[in-house]
Amino acid sequence: MRLDLRPVLSLLHAPTMSRPASTTPKDPASKLICKTPLSHQPLPHQKPQLTTPVAPPDPQYHLSTLSLPSLSPSPLTQFHTWYQSALSHPVHQPETVCLSTAHLPSGSVSSRYVYLKELDARGFVIYSNWGTSRKAYDIASNVQASLAFWWREVERQVRVEGRCERLGREESEVYFLTRQRGSQVGAWASRQSVVLREEEGGRGVLEGWVREVEERFGGGGEAEAEAEGKGEGKEEGKGEGKGTEKEIPCPEFWGGLRIVPSMVEFWQGRDSRLHDRFRYTRVDGEEGVEGGEGKWKIERLSP
Repeated sequence: MRLDLRPVLSLLHAPTMSRPASTTPKDPASKLICKTPLSHQPLPHQKPQLTTPVAPPDPQYHLSTLSLPSLSPSPLTQFHTWYQSALSHPVHQPETVCLSTAHLPSGSVSSRYVYLKELDARGFVIYSNWGTSRKAYDIASNVQASLAFWWREVERQVRVEGRCERLGREESEVYFLTRQRGSQVGAWASRQSVVLREEEGGRGVLEGWVREVEERFGGGGEAEAEAEGKGEGKEEGKGEGKGTEKEIPCPEFWGGLRIVPSMVEFWQGRDSRLHDRFRYTRVDGEEGVEGGEGKWKIERLSP
């Protein structure tokens, strides 16, 4: 017997009323079936009305199809093709991706949305804090991770599973120097995932850390005061008291992470939930060397 518990939602805000003892169900199983609130129950001569909430519309996907002949032999090339298509539609922030990690030995899983910043011959690259973040804690015990992209406007998903590897220091510095100065300050200031206790100032603590970093890399200070005392720096709009901004270096605890895929799935929405799904799996021993991505097996999956 299937019990429909959805009408329970309709009782959450119903007025509290006591049920006469004579109407209390005797069958324990009947207590699981939500009844119409007493205040809404019809009189004996009235026809009962349904109170089950109407289900949301069942969306159907029909924008495109996916077939084996249309796929690239490489999942990275195929991803690049789909990504360019997402940009042209346009999909809102197609670089947004859900990164999931799991800590061992507990197996506890955590997920968060990050931005894909690079796609190279080895995999998918993001940047983050690796000193205090939850993802750093997870990856320190388990290098396996997954990515999931959802592009609603084109009715497509991409899933990636693989192992994580940190980018070299020079690679991370190259990207860090392209970030806006405020984001560079934030990378230094935020002790990601550390608890900010309200009794100690809450967000004010974070803002204090930001001010410390701005003072550290803001220039000026004693050197500015000395220059003003000598009358220097007054030409061409200089010497207004703001000081010279220093270049902000990439923090040691911050940098890039590459997810080297062992599996990539491409999902194209279709009518009646009969979606097109194709999975790339890396052939054992064929990861490639010196930047090569190796060989892949492509299989269609049932939806």
